[in-house]
Amino acid sequence: MAETGGLALDPSLGVWLELAAYRSDFRIRRDAVPPGRPGWKFERRQHFQEQSSPSWEAFRRGEWEEALRLTRERRSHWQRIAEEDRERGGAFHRVRVVEEPLTPYMQWELHALRVQGESGMPVRVVGGERLRPLEGSGPLPEVVVLGGQVLYEILYTDEGLLHGGVRYTDADLIARWQAFIERLYGEGEEVVTYVDRYVSHLPAPTTIQAADHQ
Repeated sequence: MAETGGLALDPSLGVWLELAAYRSDFRIRRDAVPPGRPGWKFERRQHFQEQSSPSWEAFRRGEWEEALRLTRERRSHWQRIAEEDRERGGAFHRVRVVEEPLTPYMQWELHALRVQGESGMPVRVVGGERLRPLEGSGPLPEVVVLGGQVLYEILYTDEGLLHGGVRYTDADLIARWQAFIERLYGEGEEVVTYVDRYVSHLPAPTTIQAADHQ
C-alpha cells in the first residue's frame, strides 16, 4: 500500500492488469469518458525506459541533436490530439514532478513535453520538494484519473519499463486523487516556460548509460 497523506492505494481493493490488459482497458475506458470530463496524470518517477520511441533510441545512442529533432517531428501528432481533446471538451492534464539536478532521462523528457505544451497539451511542472511532506514512506505512485470515473496506478519495473497497472473504481478515492492532482496542476508552472528557463540551455547529457541506472 502506498501512503500518500490520506491518499492510500491498496492493491487488494483494485484490479491488477498485466501490460496488454492494462493498455486495452485504458483505451476502452478513455474512449468511454463522457464529453466535458478531463483526464489527469501525475508523473513522479525520474527515469523510465521508453518503448517504440525513435527519439529515445537516438538519445540512448548518444545522438542528442537527432533525438531533439525527432521529438520536434511529433508536433503535428500532439496538435491533432490536443484538437481532438478540445472537441470533446475533455483535455488530458499532466503534472510532471521534477527533481533537480535533472536525470538524463528527465532532460530528454522535458524537451518532449515542451513540444506537447507548445502543441496545446496542458502540461505543468512541480518541484519534488513540494511533495516531501507526503513521502515519508517513499515516493508517490504514478497515477491517472480518467473523467472522474476510474483511477489507474501505473506500475513499472525497477528499470523503468511499463509493467501493468491497478484499476480502482471507488468514487471517493478517485475524487480525492483528482482533487490532489488538480491542486498541483494549479500550483505548477507551464512546461514551456520551465524548459525555456531551466533546461534549454543545458548541454547534452554526457553519460547516456547513466540514464539506464538512475
